[in-house]
Amino acid sequence: MANPSHPSNSSQPWYKEGLRFQCTGCGDCCTGAPGFVWVNKADIAKLAEEVGLEIASFEARYVRAVGVRKSLIEYKNGDCVFFDGKSRKCQVYSARPRQCRTWPFWESNLRSPETWAQTCQVCPGSGQGKLHQLETIEQQAKVVRV
Repeated sequence: MANPSHPSNSSQPWYKEGLRFQCTGCGDCCTGAPGFVWVNKADIAKLAEEVGLEIASFEARYVRAVGVRKSLIEYKNGDCVFFDGKSRKCQVYSARPRQCRTWPFWESNLRSPETWAQTCQVCPGSGQGKLHQLETIEQQAKVVRV
Protein backbone atom coordinates (compact mmCIF):
# COMPACT_ATOMS: atom_id res chain seq x y z
CA MET A 1 0.00 0.00 0.00
CA ALA A 2 1.41 3.38 -0.99
CA ASN A 3 2.07 6.00 1.65
CA PRO A 4 0.08 9.11 0.64
CA SER A 5 2.83 11.45 1.85
CA HIS A 6 5.34 9.58 -0.35
CA PRO A 7 3.54 8.78 -3.62
CA SER A 8 5.10 5.92 -5.58
CA ASN A 9 5.92 8.24 -8.49
CA SER A 10 8.04 10.47 -6.27
CA SER A 11 10.66 9.83 -3.64
CA GLN A 12 9.68 13.01 -1.84
CA PRO A 13 6.51 13.76 0.16
CA TRP A 14 4.05 16.41 -0.98
CA TYR A 15 5.51 18.83 1.59
CA LYS A 16 9.09 18.45 0.27
CA GLU A 17 9.48 22.26 0.07
CA GLY A 18 8.69 22.53 3.78
CA LEU A 19 5.71 23.77 5.78
CA ARG A 20 5.12 26.92 7.74
CA PHE A 21 4.27 26.95 11.43
CA GLN A 22 4.65 29.50 14.20
CA CYS A 23 2.86 28.87 17.48
CA THR A 24 0.54 31.77 18.30
CA GLY A 25 0.04 30.65 21.89
CA CYS A 26 -3.71 30.52 21.38
CA GLY A 27 -4.12 27.33 23.44
CA ASP A 28 -6.58 25.78 20.99
CA CYS A 29 -4.49 22.60 20.72
CA CYS A 30 -4.85 22.11 24.49
CA THR A 31 -8.63 22.30 24.46
CA GLY A 32 -11.65 20.89 22.71
CA ALA A 33 -13.18 17.49 22.37
CA PRO A 34 -11.98 14.79 24.76
CA GLY A 35 -8.91 12.94 23.54
CA PHE A 36 -5.49 11.81 24.59
CA VAL A 37 -2.14 13.39 25.34
CA TRP A 38 0.08 10.32 25.22
CA VAL A 39 2.97 10.28 27.65
CA ASN A 40 5.89 7.91 28.09
CA LYS A 41 8.22 7.39 31.06
CA ALA A 42 10.51 10.24 30.00
CA ASP A 43 7.57 12.65 29.59
CA ILE A 44 6.19 11.67 32.99
CA ALA A 45 9.56 12.10 34.72
CA LYS A 46 10.09 15.52 33.15
CA LEU A 47 6.56 16.67 34.04
CA ALA A 48 6.83 15.33 37.60
CA GLU A 49 10.05 17.28 38.10
CA GLU A 50 8.44 20.41 36.63
CA VAL A 51 5.55 20.33 39.11
CA GLY A 52 7.71 19.18 42.03
CA LEU A 53 6.23 15.73 42.60
CA GLU A 54 7.65 12.24 42.85
CA ILE A 55 6.85 10.19 39.75
CA ALA A 56 4.36 7.91 41.54
CA SER A 57 2.50 10.88 43.01
CA PHE A 58 2.47 12.66 39.66
CA GLU A 59 1.05 9.60 37.90
CA ALA A 60 -1.62 9.09 40.55
CA ARG A 61 -2.74 12.70 40.19
CA TYR A 62 -2.29 13.50 36.47
CA VAL A 63 -2.06 10.29 34.41
CA ARG A 64 -4.62 7.69 33.32
CA ALA A 65 -4.10 4.28 31.81
CA VAL A 66 -5.60 3.71 28.37
CA GLY A 67 -4.97 0.05 27.64
CA VAL A 68 -1.20 -0.38 27.77
CA ARG A 69 -0.59 3.31 27.09
CA LYS A 70 -0.74 6.34 29.36
CA SER A 71 -2.33 9.73 28.80
CA LEU A 72 -2.59 12.91 30.80
CA ILE A 73 -5.99 13.34 32.36
CA GLU A 74 -8.23 16.12 31.16
CA TYR A 75 -11.08 18.18 32.48
CA LYS A 76 -14.66 17.18 31.65
CA ASN A 77 -14.75 19.78 28.85
CA GLY A 78 -11.73 18.12 27.16
CA ASP A 79 -9.13 20.69 28.25
CA CYS A 80 -5.73 19.34 29.24
CA VAL A 81 -5.19 19.20 33.00
CA PHE A 82 -2.25 21.60 32.59
CA PHE A 83 -4.13 24.17 30.53
CA ASP A 84 -4.93 27.38 32.41
CA GLY A 85 -8.28 28.52 31.01
CA LYS A 86 -7.87 32.08 32.29
CA SER A 87 -4.46 32.81 30.78
CA ARG A 88 -4.95 30.25 27.96
CA LYS A 89 -1.42 29.03 28.60
CA CYS A 90 0.19 25.69 29.35
CA GLN A 91 1.31 25.54 32.96
CA VAL A 92 4.12 23.09 32.11
CA TYR A 93 5.17 24.44 28.71
CA SER A 94 8.92 23.93 29.20
CA ALA A 95 8.31 20.28 30.13
CA ARG A 96 5.37 19.60 27.80
CA PRO A 97 5.07 16.05 26.43
CA ARG A 98 6.55 15.05 23.08
CA GLN A 99 3.07 14.96 21.54
CA CYS A 100 2.67 18.65 22.33
CA ARG A 101 6.23 19.53 21.27
CA THR A 102 5.77 18.00 17.83
CA TRP A 103 2.43 19.67 16.93
CA PRO A 104 1.43 20.20 14.10
CA PHE A 105 3.89 17.85 12.39
CA TRP A 106 1.96 14.71 13.20
CA GLU A 107 1.59 11.92 10.66
CA SER A 108 -2.19 12.43 10.71
CA ASN A 109 -1.79 16.09 9.71
CA LEU A 110 0.76 15.32 6.98
CA ARG A 111 -1.11 12.63 5.06
CA SER A 112 -2.13 14.95 2.25
CA PRO A 113 -2.42 18.62 1.32
CA GLU A 114 -6.07 18.32 2.36
CA THR A 115 -5.30 17.09 5.89
CA TRP A 116 -2.72 19.90 6.23
CA ALA A 117 -5.35 22.42 5.05
CA GLN A 118 -7.72 21.11 7.73
CA THR A 119 -4.97 21.55 10.33
CA CYS A 120 -4.44 25.13 9.14
CA GLN A 121 -8.17 25.79 9.59
CA VAL A 122 -8.14 24.73 13.25
CA CYS A 123 -4.69 26.05 14.21
CA PRO A 124 -3.94 29.72 13.49
CA GLY A 125 -0.18 29.09 13.57
CA SER A 126 -0.21 26.30 10.99
CA GLY A 127 0.58 27.52 7.51
CA GLN A 128 2.00 30.76 8.96
CA GLY A 129 5.37 32.03 10.12
CA LYS A 130 8.63 30.11 10.02
CA LEU A 131 9.28 27.70 7.16
CA HIS A 132 10.25 24.29 8.57
CA GLN A 133 12.36 22.13 6.30
CA LEU A 134 11.49 18.59 5.25
CA GLU A 135 14.08 16.97 7.51
CA THR A 136 12.72 18.71 10.60
CA ILE A 137 9.12 17.89 9.72
CA GLU A 138 9.84 14.21 9.18
CA GLN A 139 11.93 14.03 12.34
CA GLN A 140 9.02 15.48 14.33
CA ALA A 141 6.48 13.14 12.69
CA LYS A 142 8.48 10.11 13.84
CA VAL A 143 8.51 11.12 17.51
CA VAL A 144 4.96 10.05 18.30
CA ARG A 145 2.16 8.51 16.23
CA VAL A 146 -0.88 10.76 16.37
